[in-house]
Amino acid sequence: MALFIMILRKMINNKWLELSLLFGLVLSVALASSMPIYTSAILQRMLIQEMQQLQLGSNQYPGIYWISAALSEQDKQQKPANIAETEQFLKEKERRFGIPVQNFVSERATQRYNLVPAEPDKIDINIQRSADISAIDGMESHIRLVDGRLPAKESVGGVYEALVAPEALTELGMVLNTVFIIKDASLPQPISIKPVGVFDRKDYTDIYWYNNTSSYKNSFLIDFNLFEKEFTVGGKLNVQSSYWYFALDYKLLTLASADEFLYNDQAINTFMDAHYDSHNKNAPALQTLSNYYVKETNLRKMLWSLNVPVMLMLAFYLFMVANLITERQKTEIAVLRSRGASRLQIVFSYAAEGLVLGAIAFTVGPYLGAKLTELLGASSGFLEFVQRAKLETKLSEDAFLYALTAIAASLVMTLIPVILATRVTIVGHKQQSARMQKQSFWHKFFLDIAIIGISLYGLQNYKTRVKDILSLGLKSADLRVDPLLFLIPAMFILGLGLLVLRLYPLFMKLLYKVGKRWWPPTVYTTLIQVSRSIIQYQFIMVFLIITIATGLFSASATRTINQNTTDKIRYSAGADIVMKIHWENDAPPAILFGAEGSEDDSAASEDVSDTTVSPPQKVQYSEPSFLPFTQFPGVDHAAKVFIRKDASFNKGKTSAQVELMGIDTKDFGETAWLRDKLLDHHIYDYLNLIAKNPSAILISRSIAEEYGVKVGDTITAGWQNVEPASFTVFGIIDYWPSWNPNPGAGDTVSVTTKSGTTTKVKKPMLIVGHLAYIQNNLAIEPYEVWMKLTPESSSNSVYQAVSTHGYEIESVTDAKQEQIKAIKDPFQLAINGVMTLGFIISVVVCFFGFLLYWVLSLSARTLQYGIFRAMGVSVGQLIVMLVGEQVMVSGAAILIGIMTGNLASHLFVPLFELSFDPSTQVPPFQVTFDRRDTERLYGIVTVMITIGLAVLGHIVSRIRIHQAVKLGED
Repeated sequence: MALFIMILRKMINNKWLELSLLFGLVLSVALASSMPIYTSAILQRMLIQEMQQLQLGSNQYPGIYWISAALSEQDKQQKPANIAETEQFLKEKERRFGIPVQNFVSERATQRYNLVPAEPDKIDINIQRSADISAIDGMESHIRLVDGRLPAKESVGGVYEALVAPEALTELGMVLNTVFIIKDASLPQPISIKPVGVFDRKDYTDIYWYNNTSSYKNSFLIDFNLFEKEFTVGGKLNVQSSYWYFALDYKLLTLASADEFLYNDQAINTFMDAHYDSHNKNAPALQTLSNYYVKETNLRKMLWSLNVPVMLMLAFYLFMVANLITERQKTEIAVLRSRGASRLQIVFSYAAEGLVLGAIAFTVGPYLGAKLTELLGASSGFLEFVQRAKLETKLSEDAFLYALTAIAASLVMTLIPVILATRVTIVGHKQQSARMQKQSFWHKFFLDIAIIGISLYGLQNYKTRVKDILSLGLKSADLRVDPLLFLIPAMFILGLGLLVLRLYPLFMKLLYKVGKRWWPPTVYTTLIQVSRSIIQYQFIMVFLIITIATGLFSASATRTINQNTTDKIRYSAGADIVMKIHWENDAPPAILFGAEGSEDDSAASEDVSDTTVSPPQKVQYSEPSFLPFTQFPGVDHAAKVFIRKDASFNKGKTSAQVELMGIDTKDFGETAWLRDKLLDHHIYDYLNLIAKNPSAILISRSIAEEYGVKVGDTITAGWQNVEPASFTVFGIIDYWPSWNPNPGAGDTVSVTTKSGTTTKVKKPMLIVGHLAYIQNNLAIEPYEVWMKLTPESSSNSVYQAVSTHGYEIESVTDAKQEQIKAIKDPFQLAINGVMTLGFIISVVVCFFGFLLYWVLSLSARTLQYGIFRAMGVSVGQLIVMLVGEQVMVSGAAILIGIMTGNLASHLFVPLFELSFDPSTQVPPFQVTFDRRDTERLYGIVTVMITIGLAVLGHIVSRIRIHQAVKLGED
């Protein structure tokens, strides 16, 4: 207890340093614990959103868990017991899905029997009728009667009363209260059935219903208990199928309860396999959950990778603060060693301090991590926040486990300076104090060169991978994305910073020698102080370099990823909205055959094979009016764009398949989107080039390189069933809106050479010509409508206008909606949130580390400044010396950090292309810098240095000579 009190007193005596160390520990724990919290929170949000999208897309409730079992093959006597056992088993499993079950529905159905009217003179007997008898448990409270009444719960005079769907009246050609008789050789006696009511769903949003009422168009639905008594147990009809349906509350589904859901599903599958030869299942949530386990793994890996630079910066901050504490107490440590204390005892005493601070950080950090997670959830871009629904954060066991790991790692970092200090006795300590020009550890063993070498090797390795993906038409999934992709930029920043610091003392000595005859005393003294004590300043300089460079790299990486994602969506679409409108035509209806053809189908096929197949007739289309598209509210410009992907061109004996695009040059230029500098000239120059000549075309560079086509050449182009037309090449292009010049995975062609047959990657090819010329000389076929919207307009207003004018939309691509989806992607959210958080933490830690170091450094040199004042140096001159020292140390470190951050961004940010699919990343990945980020960083640095200088100047101005210059002080 006495030892613990002594440690507490020691910590109180160094309260500012200990508080600074605690600040770093809390931030480290919060950052580490936020990763599992964020992963769970964002995946939880995306899980629910994906379920909701599933419901909107398929009109099917996502909480469905539906099971069916075929009963025909089972023994008639064993069937009732088997059904009862299954019913009991499923009711027990109802409580083990991990989420509430809103409805549990049982349904039975007999086989389909032929129906004979009991009174043939009252109904058309020429119609072939067949139906089954079904029963749904509890349906009475979920229906409304359209006509008639509810059936009796017992047979009436040997006749079973039933409900029917509205579609059954038409399908079976009957009216209510018509009695039908089921006669079958397998039945002991005929069964009479009579429809007495027509039902419909009471509420179309009621999740009780798995099927639409139209699915019962060949069914008579009787009371469920009556069905069980007469058919399931009584065996009067063959019960062919049984269905069980759970309606689960998917909104309460979490990744934590997913294990229970999957385990319960496995248990149900095992039971059904053991009891039924044939059974089916429909559970949309299963596929979604399976995908989310993969997403969780990938997202956790990405979060760790993205946080590596920030973790590195925090580790260095902790090391720097621990080193400052140790430097101030080195004399005390040396005295303890000289008086017999073992190194282990001294290390344990500091470890006890660390454990006290770690306990506080463990108590506070995870809750701060939860708050940081909310900040991440509100981020829609780098340093951009929106009023989005808060992430549902929950402290899990993983969060506290991550917190413990962070504390353990931080404790090791803070003990390293202590372990090194315990190796020195009091004599050695005084010797070291007198010799401040020894090399640092990383410079002595050339760690800076090694780290830069490793990072540049990683850079070259990833560049080769990107090149292979693009040239071979692979997908990014074909090459594993290594977490080193995010680690090597941090290593490069650290290594380059250390390398510059190796050279910086030489620069200071050169600066000193160049002007030593002219330097005023204040500058001369500052140069001497900095050049002779460079080891003392290296920690703060490396710290500032890492924080500034990390902040710039984070800003550039996030801006680049966001901008390239947006550019990819806009380029792929070509315009804000791209629509395909239905054109009236005279094409014959397509003949669809089932998976299994009938004998008649086979015969027809044989007949066809014996005759000559006539070529398909040319389809005539009726073009709808285009003018309204240019006048819709919110539409700035609209253009007709004809695209034929299966066209071909000929030049001499050479022919190849190409994509043919027909445009109106003026409308296309006003509507389409293309990033600047993708082409040798502006896109307007190319459009103006071909505008005056109707037969002028632009060709892709792949055509020019592969087939030797040059500007001025004449080629013919067309497609099947049309007569080719002649075109003249006016220009060669590398990119064009909506066209991907990169080969896909299947773009290969076999080439025969002298050595044999080889497979060669075939690049896509494009021809751009005039739409009017193509229509006049080839054919008029449906084109796409490209629309550019005004900045304030919405897509919904355009869709409503299209619908109001009677156009039928066959397909649509909405670039704005795709961008919104991209922003909500969990990986995009992770990048925006983590990079924003990393930037903010870098700035905050940089400020506190800067201020802490210089305040402590100044207080340690109070004697030196007191002597200067006693020698007649004024306060103003001292402040000039202090400013000069700040410029040579902090200013230089900040400048080096800015240059390092920019260089790291240009070198390593393009590697983030591997996180996506480089073969579809068109336009090419481009590093983006936002001036606002740089302005923010410069503003923060300016405020930091200004506040630091104000504090330090205030401290210098209050130095009293009679207190500073004391006997025995040095």
